[in-house]
Order: sequence, then structure tokens, then C-alpha cells
Amino acid sequence: MAEQNPFISPINPYEVLGIVYNPDDTLTRQIQIPCTKSTDDNSLAKITKDIPLNVCNKTWLRLFRPVEPPVNVKLPIILYFHGGGFILCSAFNTIFHNFCASMASKLPALIVSVGYRLAPESRLPSAYEDAIEAITWVKKQALDKDGEQWLKDLADFSKCYLMGCSSGGNIVYHAGLRAISLDLNPLLIKGLILNQPFFGGSKRTESEMRMVNDKTLPLVVCDLMWELALPAGSDRDHEYCNPRFDGGFKENINLLSRCFVSVRGGDPLMDHQKEFVKMVEGEGVKVVNWFEEAGYHGMELFEPHKAEVMFVALKDFIYFYSDIE
Repeated sequence: MAEQNPFISPINPYEVLGIVYNPDDTLTRQIQIPCTKSTDDNSLAKITKDIPLNVCNKTWLRLFRPVEPPVNVKLPIILYFHGGGFILCSAFNTIFHNFCASMASKLPALIVSVGYRLAPESRLPSAYEDAIEAITWVKKQALDKDGEQWLKDLADFSKCYLMGCSSGGNIVYHAGLRAISLDLNPLLIKGLILNQPFFGGSKRTESEMRMVNDKTLPLVVCDLMWELALPAGSDRDHEYCNPRFDGGFKENINLLSRCFVSVRGGDPLMDHQKEFVKMVEGEGVKVVNWFEEAGYHGMELFEPHKAEVMFVALKDFIYFYSDIE
């Protein structure tokens, strides 16, 4: 892969990520990230459920329902895509499990967290394809008399949202563009929620260079993640990384309904995220740009009280703004 604007960094991205790259284009992931089982004997066990999505691809879904669902009210559906730079993490990781469980009750909503394939073993667009498979699975539950009971009992299939953090936000955008071309009736995707989405480009931005050795997401780590995630031989202006470049399903962008985009002032990817907002607004898409000067990449996952602040904004986006359209 061609490297743009090379620089010398004291940071070893392989050590930071705890990975070893193997000659067969696979990774040895050395860090064991804590996971939570849906069958654990705790208060969350009764509100989570695991369902296989594609046995061949080893993809799964984890469903979350509110602890106390509202009576006689159908809930919006949120398909959630975890972060990890496309190469790490799982929907079963405790940090994402806790976030989704909290969101299910705070909004409230029915959450479908997607365990998609990771790169480099399955390079992009594999994660986008898994997202589409998850979306169509939700659609099938509405049509199947023997469909998933939680969805049939609790879900409002006319209010579905795609949400993701970091690389999950990237998946939401690309899956959203692809989903527009599909017949999803009676499922209706009402909006996209991109929490500090993972975008990039060949040209270094001011925020990237200013925070080049950021403690949470140093630039060399971003570079390595993209090198391992993009199709072999691609540069950083591939449409999967840089949405401002044409390709793929970009012609569908003006058909997107609404977007919620969160941006943190301490995120090295801030400039890319701001440019993304300008791009989609320029295509006539309604955007709620939730910007906060303080904070770092992925902060809501590590600081639950910050997540609750974002949930308040998301509740307006999902319940208030959709009702006045």
C-alpha cells in the first residue's frame, strides 16, 4: 500500500494493538479483551439473547431489550456495530455489551448488536456485507410468523436506525448506502447514527498532525488499521476509507434520510468527521452534528456518564425529530 506523507513515530502500532501479522494475511491477537456472555447469572442475563447470523462466516447477533419495556408501546430498532478499527473486538466484549445494555433501557430501544467478520482475514467490504445480512435478517423477522419473538413483541419495524462507533460508524455509512437499493419493506431505516466515525484519507489533516501521538488513537495505529482492513493494494483514498472520493454506492448518498454524527474535539479524526458532515449536508441530507470540544476517541464507551449525555441527544433524534417529519 502506498504511504502518503510518511513520518517517524516512536510508537510501535503492533505493540499498541497487541497483534502479530502472519504471512498468510491473518493476525495473532495477543490481548484477551474481556467478554460478557448473555447467559451469565446477573441482572443483564434476562435482557440479552445471542442468535447466529451466518454459521459459515461465524457471524452472530446479540439482542438487548430494556429491563422494563414500556407497556403497549413498540420500540425503535437499533442495529449496532462495534468499533475496533475493523481488526479487533467483538459484539460480545464487555465494553460494548454494557454500552448496548444501557442504551436499550435509557432510550428505550431494542438493540441488535452485530458480530461481523474482522480484517485482514476478511477484508472490506466483508463487514459491510455482514451488515446488510443483519439488516435483511431483521426484515425477515417482521415477515415470518415464527420470527424472533422479542422483535415481534417489542419492535416497531418502521423505526429502524443503524448505529456504530468508530469503525462501526464507517460500517453504518457504507451499509446505509447499500441498503437504500434493497426492498426492506416493512422495515424502514429512519436514520444513521455515526459516533466518531472512522474515516481517513491520503492527505494528513491538521487534527491528525496536531494529535499525531494521541494516547487513544495515534496516527501510526490508524495507518496500520487501514492497511490491514482495505482491499490489498488500495490507498487511503479508497472510498471505504475516504467517503469524499467517488466509488461504490456513493450515488445513493442523497437518498439517505437523516444522520446523527458525533465529533469530539480531542479526536485525531475530528477533521475527517467534520468534512464528512459537510459532504452529506451538501447532498441535502439532514444532519444533527453533535460536537463537543472536550473528549477523546471512543470516550462514551469508557465513561458511562458521558454515554448517558449522548443518549439524551439520541433520544431526541430518534423519538422527537422522527415524529415531527
